[in-house]
Amino acid sequence: MRATARRGSAVDGRAPACYWACHRMADDKVQGLSYRDAGVDIDAGNEAVQRIRSLVASTRRPEQVSDLGGFAGMMGLPSGLRDPLLVSCTDGVGTKLLVSIATDRHDTVGIDLVAMSVNDLLVCGAQPLFLLDYIACDRLRPERIEALVAGIAEGCRQSGCALLGGETAELPGMYAEGHYDLAAFAVGVVERDAVLGPERVREGDALLALPSAGLHSNGYSLARKALLDPAHAGLGLDDPLPGGSGETVADALLVPTRIYARAMAACTALPGSPLHAAAHITGGGLIENPPRVLPQGLGIELELAAVPRAPIFRAIAAQGVTEDEMRRTFNCGIGMLLVVAADGVEAVEAALRAVDEPCLRVGRVVGHTDPSRPPVRFTS
Repeated sequence: MRATARRGSAVDGRAPACYWACHRMADDKVQGLSYRDAGVDIDAGNEAVQRIRSLVASTRRPEQVSDLGGFAGMMGLPSGLRDPLLVSCTDGVGTKLLVSIATDRHDTVGIDLVAMSVNDLLVCGAQPLFLLDYIACDRLRPERIEALVAGIAEGCRQSGCALLGGETAELPGMYAEGHYDLAAFAVGVVERDAVLGPERVREGDALLALPSAGLHSNGYSLARKALLDPAHAGLGLDDPLPGGSGETVADALLVPTRIYARAMAACTALPGSPLHAAAHITGGGLIENPPRVLPQGLGIELELAAVPRAPIFRAIAAQGVTEDEMRRTFNCGIGMLLVVAADGVEAVEAALRAVDEPCLRVGRVVGHTDPSRPPVRFTS
């Protein structure tokens, strides 16, 4: 029940006939079944709208046309584009939400929601324009919606995109008590001749890693199994993380996904286009994501020894998760992998330093002509 461009409520986001019927009955002092009796609280939805109004407004972009309360969001394209392409992505947060629900901490998973879509836009070379979110819950709790949208708005501010619209669905009977799900849809824009991807990648290109903040938002089914299941580590969410610096298991699991908008903007602005491609390391880890930006006949050599891993990775591995499984499931410390022209590495590193974004040299693009071997080879 959110008024951004249009924020609906109840079952499908509209004000259905039963809404008006219930209000007419109340006005006429007629006793009968109401929407609230069925589990949908319209008043709570209205309160949620008021709580998030300023949060949504804080993400507004100059190209935005629509205001709160409409049926759809409207946004113009940035001026000065020659041959623009729209780029779109959609994603969710996954079972990381179970940690948020168990700890009653809801103010950071909205950042994850934005990051999972926006980072996918960025690797195409796109500038994020706007995001639409969808929150579905068993029962609408205005303070929880406010916390969730605060995180979404923070992610949008980090990305430079507008929170253009959204939907909150109160679905009694669909979700367990206290549970909810998040999804988002993001749109960006890129000049046709500035699209990053396999077509630009060449043998001899260098690989630079942008560090992750932790697990980000992937592999949580395995992480929870390894750390929380009594058959494995059997830790509680409030227990100290083994090998950590005093943080709890929950603290480590809820570290939000890094958003790489500032880093990618610095790289794509460089003259001569030294950045050829980028891979967002999400589900599938370091095994499945880098090949998505490689043309036929090329592979990569990746030196993981150069990449520090947060303590949570070591805590999971200590429960018998093999290195191969870690690489296939998690980012292992690399949030985004950049493919850079060999003669442009220093320029990219300097551009990243200028915006306080760390990077590491972690390998190179090599020939790969044996289909029986994986295109990603680890050298350590």
